[in-house]
Amino acid sequence: MADVLVVRASGAGAARAAMAGAPRPAAENIQVIMTMALPSVNAEAEFPGCSVAIQLADDHAVAVLTVATTRLSIDFAELQPLMFQPVPVEPPLAVLFGSAVGQLLAVRGAVDQHGAGHYLVGLVELLLRSALRSHLLRADTAAARYREAIEYVQRHLSDPDLTAERVADALFVSRRRLYQLFDDGEGISGRIRRLRIERAKEMLGDPARARAGIGELSRQCGFVNSAHFSRTFRKLVGQTPREYREARLGVEGHGGDHPSEQG
Repeated sequence: MADVLVVRASGAGAARAAMAGAPRPAAENIQVIMTMALPSVNAEAEFPGCSVAIQLADDHAVAVLTVATTRLSIDFAELQPLMFQPVPVEPPLAVLFGSAVGQLLAVRGAVDQHGAGHYLVGLVELLLRSALRSHLLRADTAAARYREAIEYVQRHLSDPDLTAERVADALFVSRRRLYQLFDDGEGISGRIRRLRIERAKEMLGDPARARAGIGELSRQCGFVNSAHFSRTFRKLVGQTPREYREARLGVEGHGGDHPSEQG
């Protein structure tokens, strides 16, 4: 059986938006479904920000990977050519993908879960980018610029001086042009803020950072002070950073924050 993949969004609203080519569908996750003519076993695992399940079907295996859209640098709208239809995958890529997923599941109990999540998200991004390679090469300037902007922002999230002006200068475009690229109701500043909060959520849920102070994590996410971080986090997440950490880790966070570092 030929190796193929299908990409789909979570939720009926996201599916309708994707089919219509809407630039920012409200999808929290995407699912990448990949058939593999490789020996495998039924298995599943969940990692921070993503999960994977493999099921046997006759003479092949089916892998279903679910990834949070915020973890990908590819704009959701750019996935439209892959949505809800079987897309052939080059055999070498299919072999790489199948063996990598199989090996990860085989050693999942012996590896760091957050590191495994990053590895799996990177694997999904490799698969999607490879499948979209010809499409991305023909992408119009706006889509290419938007992708470059997101990638730049993700690389510089920890910099408190990251602004729309900095992004525009890095991409050699005017601020007006940058604002047009992010004319989605959220804007470039809103996207930077949301990506910082997503990174903070990942850090707060990481057991390896359980003793890190809220103030320290806020600085690593690019916030100028912990009070601003806590207000923004609570507004977007509905919990304070400390409440979120305790809910994720099941224990009270540590780190000896200064009394002014609320949250």
